[in-house]
Amino acid sequence: MDVSFHVVLVVFALVLEFNVLAAFSQSVDSDFTFTLPSGRRECFYQTMKKHASLEIEYQVLDGAGLDVDFHIASPTGEILYNDYRKSDGVHTVETEDGDYMFCFDNTFSAVSEKIIFFELILDNMETDEDPEDWKEYVHGTDMLDMKLEDIMTLRTYCCYIVFTHT
Repeated sequence: MDVSFHVVLVVFALVLEFNVLAAFSQSVDSDFTFTLPSGRRECFYQTMKKHASLEIEYQVLDGAGLDVDFHIASPTGEILYNDYRKSDGVHTVETEDGDYMFCFDNTFSAVSEKIIFFELILDNMETDEDPEDWKEYVHGTDMLDMKLEDIMTLRTYCCYIVFTHT
């Protein structure tokens, strides 16, 4: 076999490995920093699934008083958490289907803008797809009939050949 064939096999194995592992990933972590002008309120929205978990952690990094008002609202509009003039906070919500709104409010300040950092951790965000769904895309060719273990072994072997013969 020539080296170009091995490169194709390596790419195929890595793509398949990434897609299979991504199906099992259940936690998403994102963080943001933004400037909240004085006298303003900024709201963000996060779509959630039932039986998942939304955790938000925030901190005022800069601005007079290092404080901000904060609240989280459910998809039905119910206020779940309400913080007044706090410099930081951590809240976790067991979710239902729908869009959750969380707002940072600096309307109490006529002069000072705030720099706010927040992090979202979304747990149990699995899709409705069966983790075995990838099998329906695998068809009858010899290469595609390999088991995942065979692909991982092949990936190790191919990487060895590619890297030792370059």
